Amino acid sequence: MDKHNMETNTLHSESNVPPGYPPQYTPGAFQGPPGYTGYPGPQGAYPGPQPGYPVPQASYAGAGPAGFPVQGQPVYNQPVGPVGVAWMPAPPPPLNCPPGLEYLSQIDQILVHQQIELLEVLTGFETNNKYEIKNSLGQRVYFAVEDTDCCTRNCCGASRPFTLRILDNLGQEVVTMERPLRCSSCCFPCCLQEIEIQAPPGIPIGYVIQTWHPCLPKFTVQNEKREDVLKIAGPCVVCSCCEDINFEIKSLDEEVVVGRISKHWSGFVRETFTDADNFGIQFPLDLDVKMKAVMLGACFLIDFMFFEHTGDQKQRSGVW
Repeated sequence: MDKHNMETNTLHSESNVPPGYPPQYTPGAFQGPPGYTGYPGPQGAYPGPQPGYPVPQASYAGAGPAGFPVQGQPVYNQPVGPVGVAWMPAPPPPLNCPPGLEYLSQIDQILVHQQIELLEVLTGFETNNKYEIKNSLGQRVYFAVEDTDCCTRNCCGASRPFTLRILDNLGQEVVTMERPLRCSSCCFPCCLQEIEIQAPPGIPIGYVIQTWHPCLPKFTVQNEKREDVLKIAGPCVVCSCCEDINFEIKSLDEEVVVGRISKHWSGFVRETFTDADNFGIQFPLDLDVKMKAVMLGACFLIDFMFFEHTGDQKQRSGVW
């Protein structure tokens, strides 16, 4: 009896886990296919999970990505995407950081990939846009979903007002972007394009406002107090034939380039028959996380203004 107790105590002391408690796993390590309701295999040198482990709750920081059931969340808030794509582990949140934006604190580049919608390709029927947002390592940081009604999408086209919801790996909405209906003609310097970025949803952290110019696509980036912070300037001719298109992020006096929003050439077939575009955003590593989120909003506004067209629509609008 004493020998059995000594062996049991030795096992618990070696694993540093009190009797009856499950081992602690690294947050964000869980990956699994749609419908997977249990823990995956052990990570690294951790021992395998024991039978009877509970499914993590919605507030658990290590819950899995696409397809993993998250309790208490609406179905439409569940991110969808390729199975097996790794999510970026959540870093420690810096001070005064809105919840969910801590992912942006340790990166200086964002890749935005719009998903191809087969219904839109086959029928021309405009569907809600969906985007994967990744870091430079290819790890998914966020998933963006447009929330616009059918009538608005197909009547207003690329000029439509929209709500874009940015979801984290738990399917929780961490950023909301609102674009109101505005005039799309450069002949009218009033009611120009703009987008509002909220984080958390309902609390504005910045704005991107089109600046009138007869030739160049130009924008002003503002903080939550509507104070000008940065400028964005694009090329005179927004031409996407076999090359990338760069929109430079500049200081207020436009003398210093601090970053770039680039629309990447995706190949002739994709550019011709779809409006699914790829973007890259570069900014200083020490830029405020709120401004990094605003740069993401600027990317989406630029996409809708200049690249949300397909085939002959691109030719008529001057994008090619």
